[in-house]
Amino acid sequence: MRVGLIGYGAWGRIHATSIKSLANHELVAIACKSQDTARQALKDHPQCRITTNHLEIIASNDIDVVDIVVPNHLHVPFAVAALEAGKHVLLEKPMAPDSAAADRLVAAAQKSDKSVSLIHELRCSEQWSWLKSAIDRGDIGSPRYILLNLFRFPYRTGKDGWRYRPENVGSWVLEEPIHFIDLMLWYFEKTGAPTAVTAFTNPGEKNLSQDFTAVFEFPSGAYGVISQTLSAFEHHQVIEISGSEGAIRSIWSGAMDRTDKPIFSVTAQSRGDDAPVQIRLEHPSGEIFEIQEYIRVAMDGLAQGRSLYTVEKARKLVEFCLAAEQSAREHRRIELT
Repeated sequence: MRVGLIGYGAWGRIHATSIKSLANHELVAIACKSQDTARQALKDHPQCRITTNHLEIIASNDIDVVDIVVPNHLHVPFAVAALEAGKHVLLEKPMAPDSAAADRLVAAAQKSDKSVSLIHELRCSEQWSWLKSAIDRGDIGSPRYILLNLFRFPYRTGKDGWRYRPENVGSWVLEEPIHFIDLMLWYFEKTGAPTAVTAFTNPGEKNLSQDFTAVFEFPSGAYGVISQTLSAFEHHQVIEISGSEGAIRSIWSGAMDRTDKPIFSVTAQSRGDDAPVQIRLEHPSGEIFEIQEYIRVAMDGLAQGRSLYTVEKARKLVEFCLAAEQSAREHRRIELT
């Protein structure tokens, strides 16, 4: 597959490096926002065609897949244009900043004979996927409770400050808690979809959620707590899960989210065990490693005409995030349908 990348900011550069490392796929072109980033892209990837016009990437006949790594409000228009031009799409989360835009992308994907894969790289982490495997094996019995907590420094502003503009970012719940809501849904998959959410927030700049906590209720009586503060330091993540027959605790800590030298561990104990067991993990953990693996698997899937994370699934995830945001804004419990 020949790939055209749109966006060469901090994460776009990681995407470019990840695609370049793939044996079966080729990065052939990069669209940048400015001449400065175009010069950097040419220096980093001299084998690629570099442009500041994203429409050149979308219209190009020598590109099979368009990888879109741009501010949230541009996700849908760029993805729809790529589908209409006959390209597969690899799209960073969130799929859309609001429900109407999400519906537009779902409709375009269903009309097209090409596929869209959303980037949810934590599913390709050995650390976080081990928890899923343990739950599915029944190691802790029926899951009853999950806490996903992130303690981190404030968000970077993004190019031209887009991440701090509601009209561009949509919601900060769609920036990072979306990852943890996705993991919760994945881990509790067998219990069914959540039925209600109650959320709380301390608004920060421009009323975006500086601190955020949401409690999701499930049909089985299980519940999940998603909590994040952007008022802290470094990047520290913990997931704790308890079930009828045991529990799991997993941590990840680094000076920043893009570190390649984090501290991480998984500890589990099933009923009857004398003591908790620390799980041996073979691969490094962290987004810079997981994005590379996710892109590899997603690209292989697109080459076969299938999506690793479909727009229909992403649409539901966006709705759960927006419902949590609504609950916090309106100070009430929201039933989910």
